[in-house]
Amino acid sequence: MMNSYNPILYLVVFFVIILLLVLVFNTKNGVYFTYLKSIKASKKTAVEDILKLLYHNNSLSEKEIINQLTYSHRLIEKCLHKMLSKDLISIETHLVQLTAEGQEYALRIIRAHRLWEKYLSEKTGFHKKEWHHRAEQKEHELSDEELDRISKLLGNPKFDPHGDPIPTKTGKIVEKKGTDLSHMPIHSFGKIIHIEDEPANAYKEILAQKIHLDSQLKIIESNEEIVVFEAEGMQFKLTPLVAKNITVQILDAETILDKNNTRLSNLLVNETATIIGISKESRGENRRRLLDLGFVRGAEVRINLINPLKDPTAFLIKGTSIALRKDQAEKILISKNNSHEYNT
Repeated sequence: MMNSYNPILYLVVFFVIILLLVLVFNTKNGVYFTYLKSIKASKKTAVEDILKLLYHNNSLSEKEIINQLTYSHRLIEKCLHKMLSKDLISIETHLVQLTAEGQEYALRIIRAHRLWEKYLSEKTGFHKKEWHHRAEQKEHELSDEELDRISKLLGNPKFDPHGDPIPTKTGKIVEKKGTDLSHMPIHSFGKIIHIEDEPANAYKEILAQKIHLDSQLKIIESNEEIVVFEAEGMQFKLTPLVAKNITVQILDAETILDKNNTRLSNLLVNETATIIGISKESRGENRRRLLDLGFVRGAEVRINLINPLKDPTAFLIKGTSIALRKDQAEKILISKNNSHEYNT
């Protein structure tokens, strides 16, 4: 039986092979080069995450680095070898430390992370529980030029929305002095200057209790089992482990300017109050909207109408009835006309 020769079939096979080669090895979008780029990007991300980890921990063993990051043992070994060759780290007695070059690089990544969190808080509608995760991804993508533009857009902020200092372009960083909430003495006063967003479980608990940055507080109880404090007309209870994630600046009782402050959400029917201001927890467009609606310092406010479902509530301010959700009213600070000071 003679073999039939079909030139069209051979031509089709030839073009299919060429097409596959192009799809696989195309330098721009080919599968092979895309794979190589992803490996390179993964190594860069791992290197930068190691730099950040070392910046916050001074020195760590290789095993400790592996345990604290989610990368494979092999990838971390390769990254450490590369970092050593580029003089980003030094290794002495099995402990890994940052060199001056490594610290400079780490501060750039931290600057990117904190600037992006600030951008998310001021310019987007993302909930604050999403800021950290999104910044963890974006910090590895931003160029120095992009960081400069973001910083300028935000007015060159010194602190991120959690109270962490944002390094400058030259690596300078403002140090905040404070003590963690779990070490505050009973009956002492303070102001929350930082809320740590890691570990995630502790931060989730702080978010759930709606504890706000810059709130002034008084410690009611503090022991090995619980920390109880009052702030903005409310009482909060945390375990000491969670309380360690909140940094407080200790204040003298005589210097407290807002002992009578509470949240608008605590206002009762038939009570009147004066607006003290809007919490820094309200940012960006939401803050501007509240100001435009008349919730400015010195304005008098009272409840006009309560929703049977409790939310929203209508408040009468400057002769106008404005409906606010509870989460909005919680970010407006007031002084009730019949308020009482803390007992000191």
